This record gives sequence, C-alpha cells and structure tokens, in this order.
Amino acid sequence: MSPTNTIATRAQWIGDRQRPTTGEPPCPYLRRSFHLPGPVRRATLTWTALGVADMHLNGAKIGGDFLMPGWSDFRERAQVLEYDVTKLLLAGENMLGAILGDGWYTGTLLWKNERNHYGTHPQLLARLDVELRDGRRITLGSDKAWEMRYGPIVQSDIYHGETYDARQELGEWCVPSASSDGWRKVDVFPAYRGVLQPKLNEPVRVTQILHPRKITEPAPKAFVFDFGQNIAGLCRLKVRGRRGQKIVLKFGEMLNADGTVYRENLRLARVIDTYICRGGGEEEWTPRFTFHGFRYVEVTGLAGQPDASLLTAMVLHTDMQPAGKFHCSNPLLNRLNANIRWGLRGNFLDVPTDCPQRDERLGWTGDAQVFIGTAAFHYDVRRFFHKWLQDLRDGQRKDGAFPDVAPDVLGKYGPHQFGNAAWADAGVICPWEIYQHYGDKSILADNYDAMVRWIECQRRTAKNLIRPRTAYGDWLAIDAVVPNHAPVPCDLVGTAYFAHTTSLLTKIAGLLGHKDDARRFQKLHAQIVVAFQKAYVTPDGRVVGHCQTAYLLALAFDLLPSRLRQKAFAHLVDLVEARNCHLTTGFVGTPLLLPVLTRFGRTDLAYKILLQEDYPSWLYTVRNGATTMWERWNSYTKEEGFGPVGMNSFNHYAYGAVGEWMYGVIGGIRPLAPGFKKILFAPEPGDGITSAETSLPTPHGLAECCWRVRGRTMVVDVTVPEGVRAELRLPGRKAAPLASGRHRLTTKLSRP
Repeated sequence: MSPTNTIATRAQWIGDRQRPTTGEPPCPYLRRSFHLPGPVRRATLTWTALGVADMHLNGAKIGGDFLMPGWSDFRERAQVLEYDVTKLLLAGENMLGAILGDGWYTGTLLWKNERNHYGTHPQLLARLDVELRDGRRITLGSDKAWEMRYGPIVQSDIYHGETYDARQELGEWCVPSASSDGWRKVDVFPAYRGVLQPKLNEPVRVTQILHPRKITEPAPKAFVFDFGQNIAGLCRLKVRGRRGQKIVLKFGEMLNADGTVYRENLRLARVIDTYICRGGGEEEWTPRFTFHGFRYVEVTGLAGQPDASLLTAMVLHTDMQPAGKFHCSNPLLNRLNANIRWGLRGNFLDVPTDCPQRDERLGWTGDAQVFIGTAAFHYDVRRFFHKWLQDLRDGQRKDGAFPDVAPDVLGKYGPHQFGNAAWADAGVICPWEIYQHYGDKSILADNYDAMVRWIECQRRTAKNLIRPRTAYGDWLAIDAVVPNHAPVPCDLVGTAYFAHTTSLLTKIAGLLGHKDDARRFQKLHAQIVVAFQKAYVTPDGRVVGHCQTAYLLALAFDLLPSRLRQKAFAHLVDLVEARNCHLTTGFVGTPLLLPVLTRFGRTDLAYKILLQEDYPSWLYTVRNGATTMWERWNSYTKEEGFGPVGMNSFNHYAYGAVGEWMYGVIGGIRPLAPGFKKILFAPEPGDGITSAETSLPTPHGLAECCWRVRGRTMVVDVTVPEGVRAELRLPGRKAAPLASGRHRLTTKLSRP
C-alpha cells in the first residue's frame, strides 16, 4: 500500500489551537528533529494540509510548488502530495519542517469578505517513509512530538496579500542545529472526516519571469512598475533598506488617466504586499501564500529612486503541458490569440477561476464550459479537468443540481446558487469536451452518475419540459434590457441547454454501454425539442426574444425543424447586419456566434464580426491595449472610461472562447472523431488574411496546417499524424481523404 493511502494511519493533524480565529493572524512554523542510524536508500514525504503549506527538510524547501496542496472542497476531501526526498536526508540528525498558511481553508473567500469558510485553524498531516541502505525502514509522522512558533509572516491572505517582517526571521530554523528558543509543542487535532486523495492535477508553479518595461512616478515617491502583461502571480523584491523600513506593493491591472494604478475594481480585496526590512545589506523576498492579478505595481516606502532590479514578476498557474500554436498574417488576431492564452494562464490556478484579481477568484462553471474547447487547444488540460470535475461532483446537491462554482462556496446562501442553466450544465459539457479532445472515456465514466442525476433533476423541475427561469441568462450581453441579461428569456436558455445536455448524455450512455439509458434519454431529448418549438418558435422561424443569442441557441443545439432552420438563420443574419456586423451577445451566445455562421455558410460574416475594431468587439479590447480578455465588452471605453467597478475584471477568459473557431476555421484543424482519431483540415481564408500556421499535439502525434494565399492561389501544407484518418476540404475543391504524413496542395480561389 502506498504512503498516500496510509498517511493517516501513522500521522496526526497538527497545528496551533491558540491561534486567533479572527483578524488575519500570523503563519505558524512547525518542525520535528529526528535521527537516522545510517545512509538512506530512498525516502518519500507524503503530506497534505487544511490550508496551504511549504515543506522544508534540512534547510531546503521541498519542491518549487506554490499554494499546495491546492483548493478542493475541504468538507469532502483533501489532496495528498508525495515527494522523493532521498537526496535531502542525512545519516544522523535531521530536521523536517513546515510553514502553514490560511489559503482557501481559513482565509478570506467571496465578496462578502468572510474568513473561516471551511475551518478555523490551518492544519498539517505529514508522513516521512525512509528505507536505509541496510534494509531497515523508519516512519515518522506528524504528531505531538512536533514543535511550533511564529515567525516573520505576520499576515497572509489570498485576497488581501502578505506582510513579512524580516526583523522576526528565524534564521536557519529547519536544520538539525537550530535554536530551540521560543518553540513550544504543537496541538493535535481530531482526525479528518473527509477523503484523503492523491492530487489529480499538476501543481501551481512559477512558469515565467517578467521584468519591468517601464517605471514612472505619477505621485511623489509612489513608483509604478509596468510589466507589460496582465498576469496572475507574485513579485520578488530585492532591496537595501534600513531596519524597520516598510515597503508597500499595491497591485492593479490598469492605470488611471493620471498614471496611478487603477484599483477600484478590486472591491474588498486589498491586494497589498508589505515588507519590513531587517537592515544590513541586500534583502530578497517573495510572498508564499497569496497571489495577485496585475500588470502594474505601485511601490511606496523607498528611500530613493528605484531601478528595474527592485521587482521581478513571477507568473503563477497550474503547470500544464503547453499544446497548440496559432499564428496568422493579421497582427491584431495574433495579439487576440496571445490575450486568450494569457487569460487562461491567469485563471487556471488549481481551479478554473473567473478572475485572479478581485475578491472572487471562484471556479465559475459557466465560464469553464464555454471555454474548455479553447483551453484544450492551448494546454493539455486532462488532469486539470479531471480534478475540477471532482470538485464539481463534491458540490452537487442530493437532488442532482450542480453548483454555480466548484469548489462550492456559494451553496450556503441558498438554492438559487444551484442548477442554473449553462452553468450547471458544465457537469455534462466539460466531460464530453475532454472526451472529444483526448479520446479519454474514463472521464465520462467518472462523471456518468452525476450527469444522469442532473438530467433527472432538470426533468423533475421543468414544467411540461420547459425549464424555469434561472439566474444568469446570457450573462453580460450587450442588448440587455435589464442589468446583465439579454432579451433572450432565461427559461429559453434553460430549455435549450436541457435539450443539449440530454442529447450529449444520450451519446455518452451509448458509449459506456448503458443501452436502456441511451434509449430513455433519446426519447426525452425528442420530447424537449418538441416542447421548445411549441413554446419559443413561430411558424416563420422567429424565436422568442428575437435577439442573436436566441437564434444561436436554437441553431447550434439543433432545436428547430429542418424546414425552419434557414428562416431562423436569415433572422439571425438580419440582426447581425442591423448592428453593422457587431455582436450583441454575452457569455452564453458569444461562443456560438461564429461557429453557427460558419456552419450555415456565412464564414464571410463571421470574419466581419471578428475583425471589427470598434466597440463592441474582440479587437476593440486589443486596440485599447488589452493583454488578456476582459469580463465586459465595455470594461473600458474611450468615451466612458472604466466600466462599473462592482464587476469589471480585465482578466476574464470567457470571451476567449472565440479561439476555438479561430483555430478550426482560420487555422484549419478540426476533430472529426474523439481524440483526433479523424481530423478535418479545412482552412477558410477571409477578409484580407493571407496566411496562417497552426499546430496541435494530438494523442497520435502532431497535426499541422499551414497555408498562404498569393493572388488567387492558395497553397496548403498539412501534416497528418501516424494512424490518423484525415479529410482535406479547401475552397473550390471537393473534400478528399488524406493519408498519414506530409502533404502540399494548391487551389484556386474564386476571388483574391
């Protein structure tokens, strides 16, 4: 049996019961000395925490990970990590230690500025298993023999930041010869009632270092560092200061007109790091148990003018394997693609958060389900979503309704935080998308029972198969008639998604061999479609709400009789052209807009929408200096300035879902079978774009599509992975099969 499975049998939960449960108390340091009677052959450290922790052994931090063991629904499970520590151990005396932080367990969560959501005291559970070269085995677990004290981390919170008083440093506190002054015995806590489970996803790590692009002084002795890119992460500080000198770092995503850092959109999150110097030479510090969303940092408390070496930005996110690449002849689209990728990096931090900067940073389900296809192009997100879908299942209510966020921290505020259309449907859509992209059937099996419960919940709570109004509708749509909601009725959104997820579950049941379920859900899907048509569709193909999103849902989810599809599509085109080829959609409609236009033969119109540069559009944000995706189409406008401060993130990935269309239509790589076992190469040039290069690692090898247009001639180079069936479809040519290997083809376009 592995140490992960037995950790609780030889270790106890330890911490400090005397630590205050109000305010923002300091971080406890824990340690235990021990003796090894000979050289070590191998050693494994297995640990977890309620909170976050850094583990240390003989003066060295173990691993380069941050905010471990990560965020799970601590009411249900805690994630366990294993590290090989063989090289850090010595024959003779050793010292094992940990620093505990609040993290998501006891730290601040939500816009309500609440602490202690899961518990009141951070705790550690650790076990060290050692095999000596002579074959003897030694096990050391966390228990009452450990000791603790407080040190220089006098306050640390994910939302509010960290305060470090270097005058209180403990020196070499985790080495065998360390002083015992000020240390006392730890407290032992009761056994944990949840599941202890190996961590499923990759750890959070520093994945890139950024240096300041510019330093300004918009106010006396307030220096603003511009890192040129909006990120999630931390700053490393290097400074020479006098003892007791306080240096304050304030973070933000944008600048005010006067050059100061814009921070109003952070709401109740302070987002401030503070360092108090010990004096006596150069000092270096990196916070451990917080992270920020920022491009700009205001520094105060310096004795003189800083240089660029003062601050270094460290990009933090889950350390997933990079995947696809996209580049085309339009530099604005390349910047948009970079913004999409940076938005992902800023928000895939152990869970798919909505934003990394304000007092929220929650795993919103609706954002995740619309973006997952784009995410899977940029990174290998299999492990990431396996873990997050466990969080989602942990939050599922007994009646089958999925929560709005996972891990669920909103459910205690009422039933309205469950079962919301397009948000709760992530429980079906996300497993399906992972299966489509990677051919990973296990994720369907893991989530099957939860999916069935959700479909049955929708059936029970529907009236004549029409879903009730739910909370979000087409969130933040342009054509809202009430705040945040589009003209499309919320019950229409819910019924459309009810049909869509039932259709997906019909396929999933068949794939997993649940034949009776497949027949049952197929029948239910047909009934929902009939109910949708009766309730929302007129004989001339008009859909209730008569807005872009209403038609997009009906067309994308195949909810219309065949005789009305072209009529409904014509209504959609009229609505788009009436807005001079601008979108009016929100979180639900936007990901469907360009794919539906392409599916019904109007890729030309999709290009016109994509390439708009005035408000509202994707390239409007690019033209206004965005380096990530924005939460609102009007997060900033030249005419009005910043949008509503109550909800105005400049790093919100949902509208980046357009990337999936860009890679499939401009880039030309689309799956025709799960796991890219069959691939369609079908690049479609348009609106002055003369070339594109796209590649994607598939489970079978690298797929590539590179094309260029010169005059009326289009030249396409394609790489088909070994063992993959492929089809090539080019403008002006019939679709043709392609064998594995490299191919070059040309075609004449009808117009240059």
